[in-house]
Amino acid sequence: MARPVLLLLCAFVVLLASSTTASAAIVEHSFDVRNLTVTRLCRDQVITAVNGGLPGPTIHVQEGDTLVVHVYNKSPYNLTIHWHGIFQLMSAWADGPDMVTQCPIKPGTKYTYKFKIIQQEGTLWWHAHTSWLRATVYGALIIRPRSGHSYPFPKPDKEVPIILGEWWNANVVDVENQALASGGGPNNSDAYTINGKPGNLYPCSQDQTYKLNVEEGKTYLLRIINAALNNQLFYKVANHKLTVVAVDAEYTKPYVTDVVVIAPGQTADVLLTADQPVGSYYMAAHPYASQPAIPFDNTTTRGIIVYDGATSSAPIMPVLPAFEDTPTAHKFYSSLTGLKDGPNWVPVPLHVDEHMFVTVGLGLDLCRIKGTCQGANGQRFSASMNNASFMFPTSLSMLQAFFFNVNGIYTADFPNKPPVKFDYTNANVSNDTSLLFAPKSTSVTKLKFNATVEMVLQNTALIAIENHPMHLHGFNFHVLAQGFGNYDPKRDIKKYNLVNPQRRNTIAVPVGGWAVIRFQANNPGVWFMHCHLDVHMPWGLATAFVVENGPTPATRLPPPPYDLPQC
Repeated sequence: MARPVLLLLCAFVVLLASSTTASAAIVEHSFDVRNLTVTRLCRDQVITAVNGGLPGPTIHVQEGDTLVVHVYNKSPYNLTIHWHGIFQLMSAWADGPDMVTQCPIKPGTKYTYKFKIIQQEGTLWWHAHTSWLRATVYGALIIRPRSGHSYPFPKPDKEVPIILGEWWNANVVDVENQALASGGGPNNSDAYTINGKPGNLYPCSQDQTYKLNVEEGKTYLLRIINAALNNQLFYKVANHKLTVVAVDAEYTKPYVTDVVVIAPGQTADVLLTADQPVGSYYMAAHPYASQPAIPFDNTTTRGIIVYDGATSSAPIMPVLPAFEDTPTAHKFYSSLTGLKDGPNWVPVPLHVDEHMFVTVGLGLDLCRIKGTCQGANGQRFSASMNNASFMFPTSLSMLQAFFFNVNGIYTADFPNKPPVKFDYTNANVSNDTSLLFAPKSTSVTKLKFNATVEMVLQNTALIAIENHPMHLHGFNFHVLAQGFGNYDPKRDIKKYNLVNPQRRNTIAVPVGGWAVIRFQANNPGVWFMHCHLDVHMPWGLATAFVVENGPTPATRLPPPPYDLPQC
C-alpha cells in the first residue's frame, strides 16, 4: 500500500511543478531599427523607428516570462534599448543604458536582449537610451499576472495603451547636437502626441488624431506612459473621472481624480468607466511647466473618445490645469499610496545602512571659446548631483569595468552629502558662481549587496528652480515623503509613510523642494540614476550605484553574453 501512495504523491508533486512553470513562457520579438519618413504637421520628416511604426511595437508578457528581443540596428546611429522599470534581477547586461551596462549597438550590427520578468506586473515601456533617439524609438511593455492570477481590482472590459510623446519638425539627433555644440538649451518641440498622433489642434492633423471607441457602461484600463523627452504632462478626459490603480508597474490603493500628472519615464494605470451620456469626449494633455520662465512647448495634444451610437456632434473639451499649476501636480503626486499586501507588495525596509543627502540641479561649465556659448552668463549649461557632474566613459562600459575589475573607468567616490551646505532653494543663490561650476567625473557609490539606502533628493535654485524627474535603474523605491523648501530632518522625518508608501522607479522631485526615497540593493551590477529630462542627462544630472556581488552563486552577476557589443 505504501508504494502506490508514494507514487501518487510523486505524481502530484510533478503535476504541481508543471502547473507552476506552465504559465512561464519565452516571448520573442525582433526589432528592425531604421530610418523612416513620416508625415506630421504639414511636412515629411525622417525619423528613426522600430518595425516601421511610431510608437514601436507593444510587447505583451506575463509575470514569470522570459523576454528575448533581437535588435537589428539598420539606422545610421549608435543605439541601445533600455527596458524602463524592469528590475533585471541577475541580468544587468540587458538593462541597456549606453556606456553604463553596454557599449552601443553600432549601425549594421545586432544584439539580443534576454531577461526574465520577476515579481512585476503592470505598465512599463522600452526606449532608446542613446542620444535623443528616445523621441521616436519607444513602445509599451505590458506585464500581466501569470495564469491563474488576477488584478487586485475588477477586471476591465478592455486595456488600452496611451503613450504620450513629443515631436520635433527636425532630426532629433541634430537638435541635441546643436544644443551640445552651443552650450545652450535645445529647441523646443513642435507638438505633443498621443500614440504617435498630434491631434487636430495642430496644422494638417485632422486625420492624425487618436480615436478610442467605447461602449456605454464598460470600463477601460488606460495604460498611460509619458514618453516625452523634456516635459511633464497634465492628462484629462472631458467629464470623466479616472481611478489610478498602479504607477510604474506597482499597484496603488485606488485613487479617484479628474487629472493625471505624469513625468517623463513614469507610467500610470487608470480605470475609466464610460458612464457619461452617449457622445464624444476629448482626452487631452499639455505640459506641467514647473518653471514657466524656462521656454517650453505650450501646445496641447488631444484624442477623441467616442461612445458607440454617438452622433457627429463636436466632442467636449476638458479644462486642463494651468501650465504652472504646481499645487495640482503636488496633490496628485503626494496623494498616491501603495496597495499594502497586494500582489508583489514589498514592505518598507526599516533598517537603513546608507544615508545619502543629494542635491540636484543645474549649473554651468566654462565656455572654451569666449563669446561662442549660449548658456547663462555666456557659459555652457551643465548640471550636477552633490556638485559632481556626471560624465560617461568612452572606452568601456561601467558594468564591464565592474565585472572584469578594470580600473580607470569610474571612481567610487560619489559624496553622500553636498560638499558645501547652503540655502538650497533660495532664489538668491541662482547665480552664485562659487556653486555653479561642478567638476566633471564618472563618480559612483559602491554598495554592499542587500544594503538599504535612504536618499534625500534635494532640489536647488541654481540657475532655475524646477521639478526634476529622477529615474533609478534596476530597482523600485519607496517614496517616504516629499515637500517644498529645504529638507529638515527634525521636522520632515515625522512625515514619513512607513506603512503603505507608493513605490516607483521615477520620482518627480517637487519644484523648490525635496523627496525621500528608500530601496534595497539586492541586485549586483551597475545601476544608473539620472534625470529623465533628456535635456539634462548629457549635462551631467546623473550618477550610478555599483552593487557588489552577494555571497552565493545565485547572487553574483553572471558573465556577459557572447554577443555583447564592444566599444
